[in-house]
Amino acid sequence: MNPRLPRLAAALLVTCNAPLRADDARDADVVVVTATRFAETESRLPANISVISREDIRNSPARDLPGILKSNAGVVVRALSGSLGIDSTIDIRGFGESAGSNTLILLDGQRLNPIDLGSVNWSAIPLDSVERIEILRGAGSVQYGDKATGGVVNIITDKSGRPRFGATLGVGTYGTQTADLNAAAGNASGYINAFAHYADTNGWRANNQADQLALSGRGGIYLARGDGEAFLDYSVYRDSSGLPGYLLAADYPSRPQKSIFPDDSQRSNGYRLRPGITLPLGDSLRLDAEVSVERQDSHFRYVSFASEADRTRESWSFTPRLRWQHGLGAMASETVFGFDHYSGKVDTSYSSAPRQNARQDSNGVYFQNVTTFGGGWSGLLGARYQSMDQSAEQAAYPAWFQPAIEGSARNSATAWDIGVNHAGNGWRAYAKAGSTFRFPTTDELFGYDPINGVPVFAGNLQPQTGTVQEIGGNASFGPLRARAAFYHMNLDDEIAFDGTLFANVNLDPTRRQGFELETNWQIAPSLAALLSYSYTRSTFRSGAYSGNQLPLVPRNSAAAKVAWDGGSMGRYVLVGTYVGERYFSGDFANTLDKLDGYTTVDLTATWDLKPWSITARLLNAFDQVYAPFAGYSAFQGYYYYPADGRTFLMTASYAIR
Repeated sequence: MNPRLPRLAAALLVTCNAPLRADDARDADVVVVTATRFAETESRLPANISVISREDIRNSPARDLPGILKSNAGVVVRALSGSLGIDSTIDIRGFGESAGSNTLILLDGQRLNPIDLGSVNWSAIPLDSVERIEILRGAGSVQYGDKATGGVVNIITDKSGRPRFGATLGVGTYGTQTADLNAAAGNASGYINAFAHYADTNGWRANNQADQLALSGRGGIYLARGDGEAFLDYSVYRDSSGLPGYLLAADYPSRPQKSIFPDDSQRSNGYRLRPGITLPLGDSLRLDAEVSVERQDSHFRYVSFASEADRTRESWSFTPRLRWQHGLGAMASETVFGFDHYSGKVDTSYSSAPRQNARQDSNGVYFQNVTTFGGGWSGLLGARYQSMDQSAEQAAYPAWFQPAIEGSARNSATAWDIGVNHAGNGWRAYAKAGSTFRFPTTDELFGYDPINGVPVFAGNLQPQTGTVQEIGGNASFGPLRARAAFYHMNLDDEIAFDGTLFANVNLDPTRRQGFELETNWQIAPSLAALLSYSYTRSTFRSGAYSGNQLPLVPRNSAAAKVAWDGGSMGRYVLVGTYVGERYFSGDFANTLDKLDGYTTVDLTATWDLKPWSITARLLNAFDQVYAPFAGYSAFQGYYYYPADGRTFLMTASYAIR
């Protein structure tokens, strides 16, 4: 149903996304929602959270959401096809091949990860609609449950009703055309906003064409004299793209734009509706609740294999929670209580194989308390219990080959968090410990018997569990701000695909440990330099591969940005990103060659000619040939999925406010 230090030093000379004028926010106590699912000041939270603001997004050379994330510490972005970010996967804290199931992507707090191994629907989120992005590194299992082992990315959309209208048109290399519209209106009673996005490109590679069309927004009515609201979020989208496939070693370095599958393609369309309410129930009690309904229909055309497939994915959720600001003696204390219900199903039909379908129902309850002790000290304590019911079945092949298969699994898991935070004048330090888990996806319930050559139900997969410890903090030193964290994570029964067995398995015990650093230096009022660096060590703790590195996880990654605001002369940003060498996909034994590291440089320039603005973006300026994803096959040798070479986009925007 549903893959050298010299370079590092060079990258460090030229980051993470942060405002051009860091001094504007240096002393502000940043408010975030991802850590507790309610608005909370960062100074009270033992967590490593970065915030990418709307201004950061506007100044970034990236033109899709995954691209915005790639220069943040601890975050690696991988795409198979490259164009428009449609099939990109986000990896936080080194999960390699299974990153899509260990990094939770949220839209306004609601999960976007599908119940199968499919990609997040990035096309459903117009970039203009994003107010900010919060990146929570480290397990978020207490708050969000399954799939939040490595971290959480929460995309928070613009919910303001301030009257405005804007339009952006763009043209670029390889026939790229883009169009974006945004509008909003509101008064004392309520508001409405809407965002539309269109993009079309022939793509850098052969059969790498792609298009996106999306409409999203929100309408709300204020309640309780403006202290609450009832709202409806909506999104409809459509996208399609070619599937150029991998390249073998003979073609990859010399003909990276070639396609091995020149006629394969996919198309998807879907919608998402989320009505909800936020309401005060008194001076100390607040209720937030949402119901989310989502559907996606996809068609895959594999001409190279004389096969086609249709997949329908449906899901709904109900996520109420209460925030009780009860105090604890003379100390400020608040507790969040919540219940999460998620339900989904996937139905897939093939032209050359039997039909498959799967269902999944999940229920979770959790609490999380934050208490301020005084003297700059605060503490966090939380726990979750979650159960998962899954079933999967496949229709029969011809009786002489294999009858129908079916099976079901019921699992449950718990998670806990405890942490302490100390904030002083211009600095903060924290320590935390906790546990985490994830369940198999519905696709992972299907295994393969290489002896008999038939599919099987993999109901013996155990939930992935683990423990996490972390220390970190942030500080301001005049014009310099820095954020750092050290972490250590031990996992048991990690779920991954083992190519030697042709099946999803529970791996021997694994470990992830590392260091993350982000700095922001305001060199002058109009000049800022920013830097991120991550050291990630993902290894087996014991077993046949003891001490070996997990595939596709770079030990070193870094990014740097220089941003200059020349006023009437324009704003200019240069971003360099470095990803170190990695083992190829599937190489648990670490016996094969390593996939080369790479450094890319992106540039953007913006000229503000109110009410117009002109922006030029140059991505991969030095036309670096590199592959975010690559593997090895005993039948074909090394294979690569090359990323886009040098591309250019020019946009013109008009805004009325």
